Amino acid sequence: MVKENIQVPLLPLRGLLVFPSMVLHLDVGRDKSIAALEKAMMDNQLIFLATQKKVSLDEPEPSDIYNVGTLAKVKQMLKLPNGTMRVLVEGLSRGEILRYTESEDEFLVEISNLEEAHGEQHEEEALMRSLLEQFKQYIKLSRKLTDETYATVSDIEESGRLADIVASHLTLKIKDKQQILEIINVTDRMKHLIKIISNEKKVLDLEKKIGQRVKNSMEKTQKEYYLREQLKAIQKELGDKDGKTSEVDQLREKIEKSNMPEHIMEVALKELGRYEKVPQSSAESSVIRNYLDWLILLPWTEKTQDTIEIKHAEKVLNHDHYGLEKVKERILEYLAVQKLTNTIKGPILCLVGPPGVGKTSLAKSISKAINRNFVRISLGGVRDEAEIRGHRRTYIGAMPGRIIQGMKKAGTINPVFLLDEIDKMSNDFRGDPSSAMLEVLDPEQNSTFSDHFIEENYDLSNVLFIATANNVNSIPGPLLDRMELISIAGYTEVEKLHIAKQHLLPKQLKENGLKKANLQIRENAILKLIRRYTREAGVRSLERELAKLCRKAAKIIISNEKEKVIVTEKSLEELLGKPIFRYGLMEQENQVGTATGLAYTSAGGDILSIEVTHYPGKGKLTLTGKLGGVMQESAQAAFSYVRSRTKEFNIETNFYEKYDIHIHVPAGATPKDGPSAGITIATALVSSLTGRAIKKEVGMTGEITLRGRVLPIGGLKEKSLSAHRAGLTTLIIPEENEKDIENIPESVRSDLTFIKVNHLDQVLEHALVEEKNESN
Repeated sequence: MVKENIQVPLLPLRGLLVFPSMVLHLDVGRDKSIAALEKAMMDNQLIFLATQKKVSLDEPEPSDIYNVGTLAKVKQMLKLPNGTMRVLVEGLSRGEILRYTESEDEFLVEISNLEEAHGEQHEEEALMRSLLEQFKQYIKLSRKLTDETYATVSDIEESGRLADIVASHLTLKIKDKQQILEIINVTDRMKHLIKIISNEKKVLDLEKKIGQRVKNSMEKTQKEYYLREQLKAIQKELGDKDGKTSEVDQLREKIEKSNMPEHIMEVALKELGRYEKVPQSSAESSVIRNYLDWLILLPWTEKTQDTIEIKHAEKVLNHDHYGLEKVKERILEYLAVQKLTNTIKGPILCLVGPPGVGKTSLAKSISKAINRNFVRISLGGVRDEAEIRGHRRTYIGAMPGRIIQGMKKAGTINPVFLLDEIDKMSNDFRGDPSSAMLEVLDPEQNSTFSDHFIEENYDLSNVLFIATANNVNSIPGPLLDRMELISIAGYTEVEKLHIAKQHLLPKQLKENGLKKANLQIRENAILKLIRRYTREAGVRSLERELAKLCRKAAKIIISNEKEKVIVTEKSLEELLGKPIFRYGLMEQENQVGTATGLAYTSAGGDILSIEVTHYPGKGKLTLTGKLGGVMQESAQAAFSYVRSRTKEFNIETNFYEKYDIHIHVPAGATPKDGPSAGITIATALVSSLTGRAIKKEVGMTGEITLRGRVLPIGGLKEKSLSAHRAGLTTLIIPEENEKDIENIPESVRSDLTFIKVNHLDQVLEHALVEEKNESN
């Protein structure tokens, strides 16, 4: 029931709620609150206590205050030196704010008293007993309440007052206490309190268990600390200054700070326990210590953030490497796929090519382009499987394999890992390292790579592996199957010239203490250096020769006090001596029986003169010039084809009975072989037998069949560059090689005329001079 409404001052409470029957002190500091207290003291000492919804508000509005509160009586008021008021209040009854009365100095509210509603008497009595029993158990678990509190509460006979007093002693949030205050029905209030106390007991019980667990752990730690301190004291007395204890403590700290997986950490701590017990003089002690060091230093989770930006990668590759367009394009395609799939799983790249063409530096450029650490291991001469899988920890000096060593050096789990000279691995009685490498390079297996030394699985699936090789023929088939081959044939003269000017010369000037103004090498001198002093597919010899020029220049500058040395084509011989190599030049006039062929070597391209002569004899065919098996067969095929077409070529039908034929390729000390000299031999043979000269400006390449068909060849780019260098203007090439013309540099392509043929008759038509110009 609701009694008559009354108007009283309002005191908003922050972080506090007062139940009826509670007596407590309050410190009041806000101006409006002090004014409300003063007005209450002047009237009938009644004041309404309602709690703010938010503690942080200094000047709450009516909407910020709960409507249900407690009507209280101010029993005592004392002004403190700091300006605040300390009051003693006693809660009388529940009340509800009906409306706020305007006042500038304080809050005045009109409230209605809320009469408590009671239920059935026996039910209330049962609930009171249950509530007291629950509160008793709560006190036992709580550290804040004492048995005296229970004794005070147990004497209360009124059910409503009991519920309020119990609620005031519970550690609850203001929102939960406000919910209890708003329950007018005493029966419902006690049921709600029993439910709350039951939940609080569970929480307190759990807190107690956790606390006990922490206490036991601390006691164990303190015990271990005490024993260690005793051990230190004993070791100190024995003359062992620190013993193993400090070392073990340091290792334990390192293990716990490392980011190794949980199962690896368990293994490490277990081994540390063994290490602690093993005498320091024991051989096993050093083995365990070495093992722990490796586990700590290996990267388990550290990784660099990939920045696969194709434009940036292309810029880096172009800056570091001139030419190699197809190779760079394939690498960019590879990186683009990695960015789209967000995974490194895919083919393992294997860069194949002669020494010095930039295979290792390409791998370094890839790591720089994608912001990954770079690590390189050389596999040349590796014969022992333990070099890859590591040694077992059964003896002193055991070490992990080169893969794990490389990962330690990299410091991250996702480096660019270069396997250099993978074709130089071999096997013997100690195992087959190439078979061990199969697990490393297989994306399906390398996530659980097993090293005999580490003994725990190590994840290599984030590593970008790149291999290099000079010759794929020596790589075992299963290993080759796991890699994608990218062939780097070598550099052309034009590319070598650019590389020398843009990369090698500036590098050597810096390494030899010279400035750009101290040494100037003319372009024709660099070309002569490339042609006459080096013969290679790469640029290592070229760099050595440039380094030699820089040293010569440094000596001249120091001894003669010159500030600048200019190297020309003429002065090159004075500095480096006579040329070491020669290169082919075209004939000065049309020749009978001498055709100019084009050769593709490991050092690039060159022209090849093939000479044929015939003289009285009995049809003997002689081949000289240290020809390989393929070229000898080409000569036989050309000879047979010419015999079958004697009428068409106006050759005596029985020439093979009257004449001996001699085919010779100059530079007889140099081995020559390859499937591209067929049409050159046939043309020289027809020229010799018919007496028709071959045009001096024409070079040719292509294989021939017994039916006169011209088959395609390889290395057209390199052959074209050698032809251009030799002064040739016309090249006869197989029709099927037309697609390769676009790979030839524009500066060379524009100076050459390419004649595409598919039959020897077309070759002879363009290579031999007209009948009226023939000479005998």
